[in-house]
Amino acid sequence: MAKATKKQALGRGLSALLNDPKNEIKSVSDKNADQVVGNVIELDLNNIQTNPHQPRTYFDETAIEELASSIKELGIIQPITVRKLEFNTYELVSGERRFRASKAAGLRSIPAYVRIANDQESLEMALVENIQRQDLDPIEIAQSYQRLIEEVNLTQEQMSKRVGKKRSTISNYLRLLNLDPLIQTGIRDGFISMGHGKAIINFEDPNQQIELYHKIISKKLSVRDTEREVQRLKAGPVDKVPAVELPNEVKKFKKALESKFDSQVKVTYKSGKGKIEIAFNSEEELDHIKNSILGE
Repeated sequence: MAKATKKQALGRGLSALLNDPKNEIKSVSDKNADQVVGNVIELDLNNIQTNPHQPRTYFDETAIEELASSIKELGIIQPITVRKLEFNTYELVSGERRFRASKAAGLRSIPAYVRIANDQESLEMALVENIQRQDLDPIEIAQSYQRLIEEVNLTQEQMSKRVGKKRSTISNYLRLLNLDPLIQTGIRDGFISMGHGKAIINFEDPNQQIELYHKIISKKLSVRDTEREVQRLKAGPVDKVPAVELPNEVKKFKKALESKFDSQVKVTYKSGKGKIEIAFNSEEELDHIKNSILGE
C-alpha cells in the first residue's frame, strides 16, 4: 500500500511541474523534461482533448459503460498516453476508451504518460499503437495502414518494421480497400470475414463483387467455398464444340449399329474421317457387342 501511495505522490509532484507557467516544458531539451516524459502523471480530464488522427471511428457505448463501472471499482489499471500541446493542454495518443469511460465514471483526473511530439510523430504513434490492438476490425486496420502511407510517407517495408507484421500481411489488408464500400461495411459488421474479402477482391468490377457478396451471405458460403466459386466464375462457361451435322448415309449407319448392338452409338464425322463409340453398361452388354461384331 505504501508503494502505491508513493507512486501517486510522485504523479502529483510531476503534475506541479507541468502547471508552472514560468517553466513550461515545450520540448525534450527543456528543463525538467526528462522528469516528465515517460513518467505516469495525474492529469485533469478537462485538459485533455481527443486525437483527430484516431483510427477508430466507432465506440461501443455499452462497452464504455461496462468499463466505466470497472473503473469505479478498480480505478485505471493502464495509463493513457498523451502528447503535450500548449500550456496545460494535452492530446490523446492512445487510450480513448479509457478516457471516455473515466469521464462516464465521474473521475476528474486520469493517469497518463506524457510525450512531446509533433503532429506527424503523434499521428504515427496513434496509428501504430492502434494497429497493434486486437479489437480493430480488418477495414480499420487497412485504413490505418493507408494513412501511414499517405500522411506519414511510410513504405510498406517501413511499416512492416514499425508494426511487426510481414509485408505480405500489410498488402493483404490494403487490398481490402479496393472492395466496394458495401462489402467493406459487411466486413466491419461481421457479415463476412477478411478471408471472404480477399477472395472477392479477385474481381475488379464492383457489380461482380456485390453479386458474389450477396451469394456468400444468402448461401452461407465458407471462405473455401467462396474461393472455388471465384475460380468457377473466372473460368467462365465451358466452350462446347458445335456438333457437326452427319451426312444422311452416316446417320443411317449409326441407327443400324444401335439396332444391331442394342446400345447407344456415338459417331463423330468430318471430311471423310471420324470415330465410332459404342456404349455398354455391363459385361453382358460387352459380350453381346463382341459377339455381334465377331460373329461368335
